[in-house]
Amino acid sequence: MEEKWLRKLIRNCFLQYGYDNESLPLNNEEWKQLCAKILAKKTDDGDMDLYEIVHDVIYDYITK
Repeated sequence: MEEKWLRKLIRNCFLQYGYDNESLPLNNEEWKQLCAKILAKKTDDGDMDLYEIVHDVIYDYITK
């Protein structure tokens, strides 16, 4: 899966949670970690929709 597209999904999810492009709380390492978590969860649960996985991972990130 292309990382650029996955980053766009993550960014859009943060926008839905009230962040804007300037206030995204991620450094480069955190971007990579979130992408890795999403891909791992997609591999583990292939039946789950990718958008749902992204929202679950971002929600966990924001609330912890």
